[in-house]
Amino acid sequence: MIIAVLLFGLVITIHEFGHFFTAKLCGIRVNEFAVGMGPQIVSFQKGDTLYSLRLLPIGGYCAMEGEQEDSSDERAFNRKPVWKRILVVCMGAVMNIVLGLILMVIVLLQMPLMGSNVVARFEENSALQAAGIQVGDVITSIDGYTVRTDRDLQFALAILDTSGSEVLADFTVDREGQTLHFPDVKINTVQAEDGTKSIIFDFKVMAIPKTFGTVLQKAAEDTISIVRLVWQSLFMLVTGQFGLNDLAGPVGTASAITQAASAGLESNGFAGALNNIVYIIMVITVNLGIMNLLPIPALDGGRLLFLIIEAVVRRPIPRRFEGIVTAAGFIFLMAVMVLVTFSDILRLFTGQGLGA
Repeated sequence: MIIAVLLFGLVITIHEFGHFFTAKLCGIRVNEFAVGMGPQIVSFQKGDTLYSLRLLPIGGYCAMEGEQEDSSDERAFNRKPVWKRILVVCMGAVMNIVLGLILMVIVLLQMPLMGSNVVARFEENSALQAAGIQVGDVITSIDGYTVRTDRDLQFALAILDTSGSEVLADFTVDREGQTLHFPDVKINTVQAEDGTKSIIFDFKVMAIPKTFGTVLQKAAEDTISIVRLVWQSLFMLVTGQFGLNDLAGPVGTASAITQAASAGLESNGFAGALNNIVYIIMVITVNLGIMNLLPIPALDGGRLLFLIIEAVVRRPIPRRFEGIVTAAGFIFLMAVMVLVTFSDILRLFTGQGLGA
């Protein structure tokens, strides 16, 4: 749990560092850059900026002059051109995605093989083989979800509706340059004792040779896959395909990190545990980057929306109105966080969260 908290702090600090160095490049005065939250442990002043280490390792912040209220300082955030302010606001999320890319490279370097979306062979009684799909076919779509990597492939199969008596899916493949469609492919499943069904992956995909170039390319493709996964998950949440029980807050995520580390230790020792943790942190940092860009007040995306409106109408949004909207957004986000955290704690003790 301690490792999970420290890793959360690292991810959020990287996010704030994105704001920090971009503000410095844009000539904006940064009053304080803090690692951690709460009471100050140590600090030092360099130039205009106070650098501090704080007690609680749950994040950090970058306090810029003129960020919360108007300032007459020529280097204040509010005095800079709107394009510079947009850049500063966006760079936190960009740094999270860059960190995700770096962590993905680390994950891939630890893997003996890198997967693809090309069918290599079938297991006995494979549903895909029975439907007419062949070895060498490139799977490009499952039920309308575009497949470019093996991670896309895994996610597309994982979100199939398993509530009915049969699990059916439409497959599109590329066979030597020809696009072929296979509607209503019956997917093999296995049923657990509690009645839930799981997809059986009854085929294998071809491995991608590991070179410096292919690792970088695969890391970029997989990071994009994670971004798409986040957006698709948000869409499914909004449309009701995911419920509250499918959400996880800090407690649930920390529990997942602990479980992943334990599973890694059991299967591959310390290296396996570390690799599992790195992968989960990669998913978390990409999630944080994407979520922060949503146009929700109190998030970077909310401020970004106000700045875009300012750029279009050529005058700033009144501070009072922005403050009221931001405060309302903050209250809403805190309420959601409390609800999700309660669901996480309930899941730890009962095995099911709210809305289960």
